[in-house]
Amino acid sequence: MHRSAPATPEKAHAPAPRIRLARVLACAAVPVMLVAAGCSSGSGGGSTKNSASASASGSGGKQASPSGSAAPAPAKFAKLPDPCKAVTAASVDKYVPNAKTKAGEVGKTSDPQTQASCTWNGLEDKGVKGSLYRWLDVDLKRYDSTPALGSGDSLAQKQFDRAVSAAKSTADAKNVKTAPVSGLGDQATAITFELKKTDTNFRYAVVVVRTANAVVALDYNGTGYQGADAPPANDVQDGATAAAKEAVAAVAAANNK
Repeated sequence: MHRSAPATPEKAHAPAPRIRLARVLACAAVPVMLVAAGCSSGSGGGSTKNSASASASGSGGKQASPSGSAAPAPAKFAKLPDPCKAVTAASVDKYVPNAKTKAGEVGKTSDPQTQASCTWNGLEDKGVKGSLYRWLDVDLKRYDSTPALGSGDSLAQKQFDRAVSAAKSTADAKNVKTAPVSGLGDQATAITFELKKTDTNFRYAVVVVRTANAVVALDYNGTGYQGADAPPANDVQDGATAAAKEAVAAVAAANNK
């Protein structure tokens, strides 16, 4: 899905032309969980949603159960939370300083109870120290149990595997590292990497979590402009993990009401 480009900084801090920075940020306006389309690569530093975010909706087509087969167990979660409230306002302030839209920009969906997403991005002006750009995207998917397709958990497992594979194979990514995240959902994996876009180095962390029949994919990345450095890799991963924990808790809370 298309995301609008973040605002350009109000001041220039270096000889680099303002129009060039605007063009770079325009390419940074779509999350990395997408297949690149138009920009040099995909990301919240700029990309278009890959299979981690563009798979079929959770419920899928419902067909008659094969003769003699047992009905799958009912899915644990029956709905998704508001994606723009899945990450707390305090975390948005912390991880996306000067967010263009603090309430978040909700992604288009045909069924918000099976697929929902929200994005925040911001450019913080640090004066003579340059500018800091940050991007945060949360993508939620939920799968129903159906006789034809199987249990919601098994369908979510397949989506989890696709999402992890897609993040690991991001085009032109460098220094790709993958590690399990303990104590988060039923299973969670963090993928970190670097991506160079229009001579600017972005650092990314994608945390993918399966919690029962739901999948949470959190994309957090950033860079520095006009003299500012890209964020440290550990900071990016810590931010992505913290936001993913909030989103997983939001899924559970939405189903306990």
